[in-house]
Amino acid sequence: MSGRDLAPAEVAELLGQPGVVLVDVREPAEFAASRIRGAINMPLSSFDPALLPAGRVILHCGVGKRSAMALAHCGEAVSHMEGGLMAWHAAGLPVER
Repeated sequence: MSGRDLAPAEVAELLGQPGVVLVDVREPAEFAASRIRGAINMPLSSFDPALLPAGRVILHCGVGKRSAMALAHCGEAVSHMEGGLMAWHAAGLPVER
């Protein structure tokens, strides 16, 4: 795990802090089916790091592969949640449907 990789429990704690933005890079249909409260959708298929919102950005996807791909195009200020939504579920954390 690199310094920019975060476990779901770490992300859950950070989401309560001002300026933290969770960006879901899954496709819109996936996002509509199940998502983490407060996440915004910026699909990898049209991902542009220049359009990321201000603040501490954390990327996530379904299993961590797409968010890691998006992370490779971002600056050092961006992190990614290891294991994606699957790991979030496994940690017993809530999602919206």
